[in-house]
Amino acid sequence: MEQDIAAIRKEYIQHVLLEEDAEKNAIDQFGKWWNQALDSKIDEVNAMTLSTITGSGSPTARIVLLKSFDADGFVFFTNYNSHKGLEMAQHPEACLLFFWKELERQVRINGRIEKVSAAESDEYFYSRPEGSRVGAHVSPQSRVIPNRAWLDDKEKELIEWYSDKPVPRPEHWGGYRVIPSAIEFWQGRPNRLHDRLLYSLQQNGAWQINRLAP
Repeated sequence: MEQDIAAIRKEYIQHVLLEEDAEKNAIDQFGKWWNQALDSKIDEVNAMTLSTITGSGSPTARIVLLKSFDADGFVFFTNYNSHKGLEMAQHPEACLLFFWKELERQVRINGRIEKVSAAESDEYFYSRPEGSRVGAHVSPQSRVIPNRAWLDDKEKELIEWYSDKPVPRPEHWGGYRVIPSAIEFWQGRPNRLHDRLLYSLQQNGAWQINRLAP
């Protein structure tokens, strides 16, 4: 029987998000929720939607993986020549979105983009499995290729090529950091009256916290 899409709904009842319980610093609040998400054994807890802007001004989004975060921002790695890499080069602003359904939570992060240092990209690249390091050389990410066989043949060729030598980090591959200017924490609540706290970074480095209507 065909399901009525409009009838699909979930009641959110697990947690609350009140100002008196929230951290004063947005990164500290993210860290608090991050640790709770880790403790909840969420599958691919570091998966996040990355939204960028195309050259024509259209929004576009995809899932990437968070690899680190601290007071400086949120870091992920990819091919600089991919669609998202070219978009970020032209419009160095982005939005990240985490959805942790097991905790009925979302975190939305807006900020500017910068590349991480070559040393930081090297450190992460050489921590990856060898197959992933080879894969960074194999794939001309986002480009049209003839078929799957072309990709598989290229992988075999490069595995053989690097069989007796280290796999170097390609110049077209590395990390980006999203430096947040605003972070919104969303906690699902009953009757769609959700808790939303928006942290906005002020010129003095402090975070202003405002409650948003759900």
